[in-house]
Amino acid sequence: MNGIRFFRTIQVKLIIIYVLLILIAMQLIGVYFISTMKTSLTSTFTNNMNEQANLLSKLSAQTLSNRLDKTGTTDENSTEEYLRVLVSSLFSISEAEIQILDASGKVLATSMQAHQSYIGKKNTSLAVSRALQGIRDNEEEIIDEDGLRKKIIAKPIVDGEKTVGAIYLVASMKELYSTVDRINRIFMSGMLFALGLTGVLGILLAHTITNPIKALTRQAAAVAEGRFDQQVPVLGNDEIGRLSEVFNDMTMRLRDALSATEEEKEKISSILANMSDGVVAADERGVVIITNRRAQEMLRREDCQGIRLTDLFGMDEAQLTGLQKGNEPSAILYHLEADGDEEELMRVTLTPIHRRDQGISGTIAVLQDVTEQERLEQSRREFVANVSHELRTPLTTIKSYAEALDDGAMDERELGQRFVGVIRNETERMIRLVTDLLHLSRLDSNQAPLRRQQTNVPDMLEEVADRFSFQLRKKAIKASVRVEDSITSIWLDRDQIDQVLDNLVSNAIKYTLDGGRIEIAARRLEPASVAISVKDTGIGIPKRDLGRIFDRFYRVDKARSRNMGGTGLGLSIAREIVKAHGGSIALDSELNEGTTVTVILPVQVGGGESA
Repeated sequence: MNGIRFFRTIQVKLIIIYVLLILIAMQLIGVYFISTMKTSLTSTFTNNMNEQANLLSKLSAQTLSNRLDKTGTTDENSTEEYLRVLVSSLFSISEAEIQILDASGKVLATSMQAHQSYIGKKNTSLAVSRALQGIRDNEEEIIDEDGLRKKIIAKPIVDGEKTVGAIYLVASMKELYSTVDRINRIFMSGMLFALGLTGVLGILLAHTITNPIKALTRQAAAVAEGRFDQQVPVLGNDEIGRLSEVFNDMTMRLRDALSATEEEKEKISSILANMSDGVVAADERGVVIITNRRAQEMLRREDCQGIRLTDLFGMDEAQLTGLQKGNEPSAILYHLEADGDEEELMRVTLTPIHRRDQGISGTIAVLQDVTEQERLEQSRREFVANVSHELRTPLTTIKSYAEALDDGAMDERELGQRFVGVIRNETERMIRLVTDLLHLSRLDSNQAPLRRQQTNVPDMLEEVADRFSFQLRKKAIKASVRVEDSITSIWLDRDQIDQVLDNLVSNAIKYTLDGGRIEIAARRLEPASVAISVKDTGIGIPKRDLGRIFDRFYRVDKARSRNMGGTGLGLSIAREIVKAHGGSIALDSELNEGTTVTVILPVQVGGGESA
C-alpha cells in the first residue's frame, strides 16, 4: 500500500514526466534520423547502380547492334570478349554481378567468374523481360537463399529506336544495412545514457518543487483546524514562492473574514428584524424555520416556526410548487375582516435556495403589503369609467353644427339637412362610444368583442376631417386627406377606429398653433397592412417624454392638458383599441416642429377585406 502511495506523489510523477519526455523526444528524433539516413543510403546505392547500368548500356549498344548485322563466328567471339572486358573493368560495386544480354535474353557476358557457365543461357527474370520490351524503370529488392537482401536493376540497351539487348545488375545490400544497424546501436546507447542522466536531474529538481508544497500542505491542515498563527516560509521569488506569499495573505484574510462573517450575521439579524417587508425562510420540506417581526405582523401570528408554508399562506401544494419553480412570479394573499370586507392584500414572492450538488435546500418568501397599490389601481380603473362621460369631441361637433344652424344655415334647406344629419349621426356615435368606453377594462383582458364591418377608408378619413371642420376653421388650420389609390375598404370596428382618429385629430388641433397644417394620410404597407397617419405642425413633444406618451394618465404638460380638457387617457385608449385590432401605434415628434402618429392595421384576410 505504501508503495502504491509513493508512486502517486508529485515527486515521482515529475520524474516520470521528465523521463517520458526525453524518451519520446529521443524516439521521435531517432525514428526520423534513422529513417532519413536509411532512405539516403538506399537512394545513393540505387543511383550508383543506375548510373553504371546506363553507362554500360551506352557503351555496349553499338557493339550489340553490329553483332546483329554480322553472322561471322570471328566477329561474335571478338564481341563477347569485348563485353567481358567491359563488365569486368568498369563495374565498381563490391559483391555485385552484371550481365549483358542480347535481344533474345541470352547472357553474353557476366562479371562474376563463378557464373561463367550462364553465358549462352537465357535469363528468364521478370526484370529482364520488361527491359527487353524497352521499359527502363525495372528495380526490385529480393532476399536470396542465404538470407541476403539484394537489389536488382535491369536496363534496356537501345540503338536508335531498336532494343538490341539488356543490362542486368544484382548487388548485395548487406553493407548498407550493416551501416544502419551500427547507427541504431549508437543511438540506443546515447538514449540510455540520456535517460539515466535525466532521472538523476529529475530527482534533484522534483525536491525543489515538492518540499515547499509539503510545507503548504502542513499549513493548510493547520488552517483547517482553526490555527491562523503560523506562516509558510517563502524560499524564493518563483511561482511557489509567490504561492506561499498568497497563502499567508489568504490565511490572514480568512481570519478577518471569519470575524466579519460573525459581524454580518448580527447585522442581517438586525436588518431582518426591522425590514418593512416580511421575510419567511423554510427548509427543504417547506417547514418555516425563520421569520422576522414584520412577517408575523402581516400574517397576524406570534410564532410561525414549525408551520408549513401551505398552511401559513393558505395555498395548495401545486400553487406553492409553481411559485418555487418560477412558473408564477408571485401570488396575492387576502386578509378579510370579520364582516367579510377586504382589509389587506399581500404579494408573496418565493425564491428557492440552491445548495451545490444537493438541489433545493430551502425557500425564502418575501411578503409585500400592496394594499395601497391595489387601491390606486382600482381608482384608476374607476376613473376610466368616469372619463367616458366627458367625451368632448362629439359634443363639440354637435354644438358647432347647432350654432351654424342657429346662425342661418337652417335657411338653406340642403345645408341645413346635412347639418341635422351630422348632428344625428354624432349623437348616435356618442352613445356607442360611451358604451365602448365603459368597457375599457375589457379591452385589457381581450374580452371586448370587435364589431368589424367593411369600411371605406377614404370616406372614413374625409368624415373625420369634416367632423373637425369647425375647429379647423376657428384656428385657421389647413387640413388635407391623402389616400393611396390601392386602398379602398378594409374590415374593422368603425366606431372604435373613429374614436382613435378623433382622439389623434383632436390632439393635433389642440397643440397646433393658428395657421398650421394637419395631414391625414393612408398608405399600403407590405405584407397585408394599412398605415393611417395624422401629421401636424404643432409644438411637438420633448424626447424625454416619448417613451411614456402612451402610458395611462400621463401628460407632458399637466396644467395645459387639463385646461384643454385632456384626461391623460386618450392615447392609452387608442393604443388598446389598435391592439385589439391586432395592429400597432407609434408616435414620432420633434419639439417645435410637429408630431406624426401612425396607426398600422392588418388587413383581415378571409374576413371580407377588399383593398
